[in-house]
Amino acid sequence: MSDDIITRLNKALEDRYEVVRPLGEGGMATVYLVDDIKHERKVALKVLKPELAAMIGGERFVAEIKTTANLQHPHILPLFDSGEADGFLYYVMPYVEGTTRTATTSSTGTSSRRTSCCTTAGRWWRTSGSRWRSAQRAAEG
Repeated sequence: MSDDIITRLNKALEDRYEVVRPLGEGGMATVYLVDDIKHERKVALKVLKPELAAMIGGERFVAEIKTTANLQHPHILPLFDSGEADGFLYYVMPYVEGTTRTATTSSTGTSSRRTSCCTTAGRWWRTSGSRWRSAQRAAEG
């Protein structure tokens, strides 16, 4: 199934991006490492799972895209691009090489403030009000 989706994504995005491999998967979306053809760089492509889009629609994911696009903070990755191609809703962010937060937490047994605050913007869009201010204070110091 994954190879079929990668083939479809590559065909749909052939002039812009080329999928290299999956990086991770959550309940709502899958993140892929891709080559940005125009800018000759590696980026992360987050794609809403097609079966989820078919069942509930893409409104929540579109809201995540809009919120992510408007976030500006040194510890939040910016949004490079977004769109729809062959039925796939997606957005593109910088690829940051390194370990995942889960792997870091598992190996150390704890999660540092910096590790927790430097997660992808997709996690940040849900944070609001006092939780947002607490996260900012934690990231600063």
